Amino acid sequence: MACMALGPFHCAAIPAQPQKTSTTSTRNAKLTTLTSSPTLPAKKVLVPVGLGTEEMEAVILVDVLRRAGADVLMASVEPELKIEGSAGTKLVSDTLISSCSDEIFDLVALPGGMPGSTRLRDCEILRKITSKQVEEKRLYGAICAAPAVVLQPWGLMKKKKMTCHPAFMHKLPSFRAVKSNIQVSGELTTSRGPGTAFEFALSFVEQLFGSQLAEEVGGTLLMHSDRGQPKKEEFNEVDWSFDHTPRVLVPIANGSEEMEVVMLVDILRRARVDVVVASVEKSMQIVASRNTKLVADKSIAAAAAESVYDLIILPGGVRGAERLFKSRLLKKLLKEQELAGRIYGAICSSPTILLKQGLLKDKRATAHPSVINQLTGQVVDDAGVVIDGKLITSRGLGTAMDFSLAICNPSLSLCQSDNLKDFGHAAGQHFIWKYSSPLVVL
Repeated sequence: MACMALGPFHCAAIPAQPQKTSTTSTRNAKLTTLTSSPTLPAKKVLVPVGLGTEEMEAVILVDVLRRAGADVLMASVEPELKIEGSAGTKLVSDTLISSCSDEIFDLVALPGGMPGSTRLRDCEILRKITSKQVEEKRLYGAICAAPAVVLQPWGLMKKKKMTCHPAFMHKLPSFRAVKSNIQVSGELTTSRGPGTAFEFALSFVEQLFGSQLAEEVGGTLLMHSDRGQPKKEEFNEVDWSFDHTPRVLVPIANGSEEMEVVMLVDILRRARVDVVVASVEKSMQIVASRNTKLVADKSIAAAAAESVYDLIILPGGVRGAERLFKSRLLKKLLKEQELAGRIYGAICSSPTILLKQGLLKDKRATAHPSVINQLTGQVVDDAGVVIDGKLITSRGLGTAMDFSLAICNPSLSLCQSDNLKDFGHAAGQHFIWKYSSPLVVL
């Protein structure tokens, strides 16, 4: 697991912000949901984050639950709203944890990561919120390192069955620890790691809203679109090897799909790839498709001036793709990438950007089902990931991890993928994307 070194802190000393009254309006703004009710209030969910939180787990929780219609609040346990995740992605929280003390939540869900889990554990305000959640028998849960590092020291898993990341299983009581992707024991739900984060989030959708909505949300994420289909198809195989650390550019914009951005960046950085996240907006901070705020490493101008990239990958999101396409500098970089014979690719709706620039000519490609009919030429619609020479495309959220892992495939020699073994599944297994109520309830 990715780790960061830092000094001690105590979140109880964090002063409350004067902007507390804007919390609800911030997290409710522009939320697009599958269902809505004029009479029932939205389910309120707290996702606390700190320095070194596993960004994939945090963002997947927030995104999936917002898609289901939950009112999700990402709260920082640090003195500031901006935190850096365990793989270096910068997130801006909705509020500070100090503003959450008096709120009642239907669910408190703790992401893992190190040292993020220790930052959550050492936050007295969060401990009190979570303890109250347990006392009043409302839903709570933790993933990855958090069950062992946070909930276990707090004494909040007594008489419960639980699971966690394999590296921390020894910290759990052996007679109650189980090796399952998802473990539901009363109001407590635990899970193993980034590779089970979608299942973890969807299990909460099922518990809060019912199995039908969980199936619907899973469908929008393309989680069961690959039944009976290959994960990857490759044509015109070429060598992707380098004699240096590969350098990858991931441009982002307002409306980019945050889960695709975070998964791509997190996985590639775990594989020791030098990833640069560049904003095509005037601001370094962008507001992603589900209102998660991400901070880029550089502007697209600075990124273009400083380096040549071995690979340029475009994340999806309908509005984000439109914003990326408007960037003249990004268009120039993509054209130069093709002319120089370097690798480029896109996921979700963004292959349409490549199409408009003539970068899919004589290439096989795929895209999100909602835009795949816009592609011309040799369209492959029966695989999650399609590689044609030095072009790589993918369908969407449910294939985003397969997309990222395909880039790190040893057969392509782009990077060292053995550093990806800590994603929370048994050795040799890949990620499970189908949603079919994978709950173990005791």
